[in-house]
Amino acid sequence: MEINKLKAISLFCGCGGADLGLVGGFRYLGKRYKKQPIVITHASDIDNKAVATYNANFKHKADCIDVRSLNFSSESADIVLGGFPCQNFSTVNPTKNPEDRDNQLFWEMSRIVRQVRPKVLIAENVKGFARLKKGKYLNLALKSFEDLGYTIHWKILNASHYGVPQLRERVIIVGFRNDIYKKANSEFRFPKHTHGTDNTPCVPLKRVLIPDDVVGEKYYFSKRAVEGVKRAKPNMKRAVAQDVNGPCLTITSHLAKVSLNSRDPVLLVDPSKERYRRFSPLEAARIQSFPDNFEFVGSQGDAYRQIGNAIPPVMMWKLTNSIIKVLKSVDNETTENDLATCLAT
Repeated sequence: MEINKLKAISLFCGCGGADLGLVGGFRYLGKRYKKQPIVITHASDIDNKAVATYNANFKHKADCIDVRSLNFSSESADIVLGGFPCQNFSTVNPTKNPEDRDNQLFWEMSRIVRQVRPKVLIAENVKGFARLKKGKYLNLALKSFEDLGYTIHWKILNASHYGVPQLRERVIIVGFRNDIYKKANSEFRFPKHTHGTDNTPCVPLKRVLIPDDVVGEKYYFSKRAVEGVKRAKPNMKRAVAQDVNGPCLTITSHLAKVSLNSRDPVLLVDPSKERYRRFSPLEAARIQSFPDNFEFVGSQGDAYRQIGNAIPPVMMWKLTNSIIKVLKSVDNETTENDLATCLAT
């Protein structure tokens, strides 16, 4: 198949991490990630602050709208991308009720896939989505896409294996429309690890840190906070100081409220003086593989939340490469009869 420009619909787009990886054309840690043959024709999210950031960084503009209000019955696209909200499935946030169908927004993504009939769907969620209730919710999502006529592949990917300085594990689901996949001369495979091997170790956290004497005193924890940690029970996981010679632990949307009395990753700058500090927004963005010229709109707290909720652009870029390889291997364009057959299944 000759690839010109693939049209993509981005649901739950957030601040745009996944979309940046999808379209490419950015630099990170001295490497250029080329533009992909993809144009985003629709992007949306319910978070108006995240949408403001998105619109400050992309020529095409996102809409602030509830996914339940979207209707694409008269539109077409080659790709539907959706990192549906994950809080209800997260292992670090067990208070939400995943049994509530309103919390299972993969159904909304499935509805839009049914309307659009894209060549490819890409979905993302936290690792807990695969493990909660012994995989019940993952299997529901997979079946909903399979029933629409898609060949589904899924895997838990670790961002640190792709040049991102962070141990971030996420469920990635990729589905090819059956008629397209049957014509492909290349089987889909998730991207090979480029880091984390003997020859190429993971990118260390120190590669993205600002010098401690430059970052600013406001990022340091008070002596009172340190004393509080020392009084905590020894079996509690507190003051999770990062080894800067390896990748960082997963950063989350709670970055704005990081404390030493939590499981959030922090830096131990001076052990002798018990000097701890949090990451600055720039460091957090770099940990997620955002380029330095990516602008976050709003308060510092808004930036932290947007960064923590994002999909690492570099990991998405490498996944996109694997998807495009399959599409390029398709012998012929899908005929009307092929699509009619697919719709009937």
